[in-house]
Amino acid sequence: MGGSSRTRAELVALLGRAGLEIAGRWGPENVLTPVAAWRPVTSYETVPTAVVRDDRPDLVPALNAQWHRLAREHGILDAKGEFLVHVAGDDTWARVRLTPDWDLAGVLGDRPGRPEFVTLSVDGETLLGVTCEEYEVWLVAVGGLRERREEAARAAAQETPEGREAAWASLTGARLRPTKRLWGEWVEGLGFNAGASDEVLIRLLDLGVVHFLHRPLSATVLDAAVAHPDRKVRGALAEYQRAMAPERWTALVLGEESAARRALLVEIAAIRGGLTADGLDRIATDPSPLVRAEAARTPGLPAHLLADLADDPIASVRRAAREASNGENGRDGDDRRDRGDGDDWLDAEQEGGGQDDRGRAGRGRHDHTMHQAAYEALAADRGAVASRRIAPEVAVLLAAHQDPYVRRALAANPYAGPEALTLLAADEDEDVRRTLAAQPRLPADVLAALIEDESEPVRRAASVHPELSEAQRSKCLTGLDLDGMRHDVPWVRDLHGDAEAMRRIAASCHPLLRSTVARARRLPPDVVARLARDEDRVVRLFLAESCDDAPADMLLEVWLWWNGSLSSPGRPRTHPNFPRTGLLPYATHPHPRLRQLALDDPGSTSALVERFSRDEDSEVRLRAAVDPRLSAASAVRLLDDGSDAVRYAAARHPALPARALVRALRDGDLRRCAVMNPSLPEPVMHWMIDTALSGLEELRR
Repeated sequence: MGGSSRTRAELVALLGRAGLEIAGRWGPENVLTPVAAWRPVTSYETVPTAVVRDDRPDLVPALNAQWHRLAREHGILDAKGEFLVHVAGDDTWARVRLTPDWDLAGVLGDRPGRPEFVTLSVDGETLLGVTCEEYEVWLVAVGGLRERREEAARAAAQETPEGREAAWASLTGARLRPTKRLWGEWVEGLGFNAGASDEVLIRLLDLGVVHFLHRPLSATVLDAAVAHPDRKVRGALAEYQRAMAPERWTALVLGEESAARRALLVEIAAIRGGLTADGLDRIATDPSPLVRAEAARTPGLPAHLLADLADDPIASVRRAAREASNGENGRDGDDRRDRGDGDDWLDAEQEGGGQDDRGRAGRGRHDHTMHQAAYEALAADRGAVASRRIAPEVAVLLAAHQDPYVRRALAANPYAGPEALTLLAADEDEDVRRTLAAQPRLPADVLAALIEDESEPVRRAASVHPELSEAQRSKCLTGLDLDGMRHDVPWVRDLHGDAEAMRRIAASCHPLLRSTVARARRLPPDVVARLARDEDRVVRLFLAESCDDAPADMLLEVWLWWNGSLSSPGRPRTHPNFPRTGLLPYATHPHPRLRQLALDDPGSTSALVERFSRDEDSEVRLRAAVDPRLSAASAVRLLDDGSDAVRYAAARHPALPARALVRALRDGDLRRCAVMNPSLPEPVMHWMIDTALSGLEELRR
């Protein structure tokens, strides 16, 4: 009953041929999974409810008649005639009803009279499966499913130490070696197991498993990654660990043999953690001019080292030192700078004097004016066009340049003159006009043209321009689409520390301006009060995500419809002002998002966790599934929950008995999460790694 071999459209067509009409949403989550429903149908202990010989001449009509009789007797069909069906080879329940010409036995199988399907009552209490044996077709009816699941889970939870050892022995002592896909998923997941020791994590690095380097790690593991012989491991460490100490960055840089990679690591280290004093001295005297040039650009380099680099025998190093001395060497956040001469510069690795005097002149310098003489050489360098002062006659030429990317770069230049801006306001390229619309200090006639532009994106960019009056801004809003992803308005973000500016902008008619105000970490109380009542719910959402002063009642309101984002995954629930007490009355609230909050109250009990683990809403069950107070029996039962998220949480729960965890480790749906279960014994973790190593050796042979 594994993964689906049909698309959703193909399944709909199949059910249609069987005379079944789709009656509701796919994959109901408050019943057991199709895999769990098949177990009592295909088990060795199964006793059929009815049997039909497969050599009957009227086999298909006989099977349909038997299924319909049992379906009525066992309550498969509800008052509306609806039920759930799962066809072997698919991965979800479909809620259906019979049409007058239905034919399940003739269609739902590999051929007529060889049916393989399970039907389930909508309440999840009774199933009726049809499966083929050697000379017979069996119909298996099972009732009282919820209580059966409870009984089975309680039995599985009764585990002795001897039973636990036997369960793990059944895994590690199995004759059949796990497949490459299986052990591959095991070792990938082990790195995220909170119970994995430093020794296990270091062995994973030796296997080339690096994704777990995202997570917080001990000094022992970090040091092992810094000194690891595999450059893939060292590169992943530099990419994933954003807050390493200068000592580790220094060791990582100095231990790198490749000059190009060493230079790149210097750049990354300067952005994220810096180098030690000894590290700065070493990179300033590195044998490679690539590294010495990068050293010159490194913030905090002592003046005497910078002076030495200004006298370097290699021109590119001298130029880098000169630019740094002139303050022309800014780094912006975590973005890598445009090197100006492409990736080949990084890969050149011209040791000792081989680095030539190429292309740094193209990088933008706002204090150097681009005159006519430099136009031909630098016109296509967008960084220079966007950031250097442009002579008026050159700006006009650039505004008419054939490359729209050059014109867009000019539109982004705060020093472009009025003649060029007027030309750009009528540019044929929408992106050029949109870039221009977002720039400050525009002449009135240019701004007037942009707010009347035929392009909606251009008008949207112009509508947040700081020089517009509120009357103009209000007029601009008509016809604008503001439902897409919202980005901060830069000039508003720059004013976040100005209380009066925040008051003024928070009263704006424009939602994009108000939502950017809401992004401020701290705001005056009156501004917070205004934004907390804002009619635009994205404004309230941004306030909940970003502002430490957001009020509790608004946070609770946002929680009803927002569950966090990639940038703020825990908010609003993890906000310091989110309610923490007085939540128990919500335990019976009809809204599931409020109901689950009762478990956050200090007065909540394990009994409430158990109750919520049986809730009709999957999100409430998920909240119970991650609660450390969840019982072992409930963890077992939730392994068969209809919600993917609930099953995966149950597979990771430390209360899960060994026998159930072993089953989950072998399950294609659950094993990625089961291997993250912190109760996984360390010897089993090492066995998984040994299995992977032996598998790799076999592949190499």
